[in-house]
Amino acid sequence: MNKSLTAFTLILMAIVGLPLVANAATYKVVDIANGGSIIGKVKFTGTDPNPKIFTITKDNDTCGTGERKIDFVRVTNGALNDVVVYLKKIKSGKAFPTDFDNLEIDQNKCDFIPFLSVMKNKDKLLIRNSDPVLHNIHTYELIGRAKKTVFNISQPPEVATINKTVKLKRGTVMKLECDAHDFMHGYVFVAKNPYFSVVKDDGSFTIDNVPPGKYNIIAWHGLLGEQKGKVTVAAGDTANIDFTFKGK
Repeated sequence: MNKSLTAFTLILMAIVGLPLVANAATYKVVDIANGGSIIGKVKFTGTDPNPKIFTITKDNDTCGTGERKIDFVRVTNGALNDVVVYLKKIKSGKAFPTDFDNLEIDQNKCDFIPFLSVMKNKDKLLIRNSDPVLHNIHTYELIGRAKKTVFNISQPPEVATINKTVKLKRGTVMKLECDAHDFMHGYVFVAKNPYFSVVKDDGSFTIDNVPPGKYNIIAWHGLLGEQKGKVTVAAGDTANIDFTFKGK
């Protein structure tokens, strides 16, 4: 009986301890005294890939006719667009912006709008169908080169909106596709902390109010993957780091 009781106690402790471990990894909002900033640019060198071409084969009155070109790699004067730069595994710091709640994505003329968006992990995603046709939104958590279904929902025109809570465990990005229209594609960066920046058209980014310290920093692009770096932020100072993605 004593051995059984001991085993039961250990199992109970493990079960009780799991939430504590999970909570220990939760990002905490704290006051930042004399924080610093990180600035830089994301550049592109090499051959800019041509847009991918899809043939529109159904729902032509809504989706259009002919071909749909999707430029997965947008380059503006040597700057790579559609990139999110973020700090990885930062445990505490500033709060998310007050207006950064509940992302909305519209399916309009068989296109995901916006193509790239950002939301907070464990927040709600509102999916709107503005088209008079059936869509089937299929989202994937991207984990390296692997992808795992997050949700797969049929959305007929009479279902104008769908709300889903998004909780990614390992990855930081969702790929959006429509199983009814293979030419619909998009991305959602799922932020696990507020230290991120979507690059501007000139490739520049700024991450502000960063607690002094050393950080791993990532530049992520939907098709080209990640570039990794390290940056040290001094109190009240500005650190600079650039990233370069290369085409073939």
